[in-house]
Amino acid sequence: MKGYKLAIVGATGLVGQEFIKILGQRNFPAASILLLASDRSAGKKLFVTHREVEVKETTTESFKGIDIALFSAGTETSRYFSPIAAQSGAVVVDNSSAFRMVSTVPLVVPEVNPEDIKWHNGIIANPNCSTIQMVVALYPLHRVNPIKRIIVDTYQAVSGTGSAAVDELTTQAKQVIEGQTTIPHVYPHQISFNLLPEIDVFLDNGYTKEEWKLVEETKKIMHDEDIAISATCVRVPV
Repeated sequence: MKGYKLAIVGATGLVGQEFIKILGQRNFPAASILLLASDRSAGKKLFVTHREVEVKETTTESFKGIDIALFSAGTETSRYFSPIAAQSGAVVVDNSSAFRMVSTVPLVVPEVNPEDIKWHNGIIANPNCSTIQMVVALYPLHRVNPIKRIIVDTYQAVSGTGSAAVDELTTQAKQVIEGQTTIPHVYPHQISFNLLPEIDVFLDNGYTKEEWKLVEETKKIMHDEDIAISATCVRVPV
């Protein structure tokens, strides 16, 4: 098997570093791995399969000759650079919410709807983390006896917000234990020793955007618009 030329956009973030780790663990046949990030992170060095690789700034020229581009650098970065990468000939797998509900972009969970990959036009969207876990469990049941209604609660770690949230939890936990006042920056309220039923912004219908993602993404992946879904998503201090 030939090796693939990979690019990881958002390589210095938590998910980007997880990409690097998993590619190594699974011995993915990569001929090369290009690490990309913002100009602030350019120049940093990360270990890729036991060797140091320098992180480069993401530009419109970054994707020439790339076979597969893994994106996890936020919605705006994905919206701008993913089409450029696809036009350069790369297959983009995007971890953000930028393209999930675009009708011409497949939203894929390999254990549920792998056949949808066949109609991609250069970009494949990756669902929200909670959506993935739920549809993997429910789809086998849905095939046997179609599900009519889902009521789901999720309890999600601060790592889903990023490294700044992890740092804030650590800092606040120390402050609470030492009797100090906490000042939230990442979240609207203190997260340490607390539960926040507010992941992303609230919409006009009273649900948060995270809850809306869980509802709409599930319907798209399972190819069933008739399932009634009610979701409550809670951020927890772990």
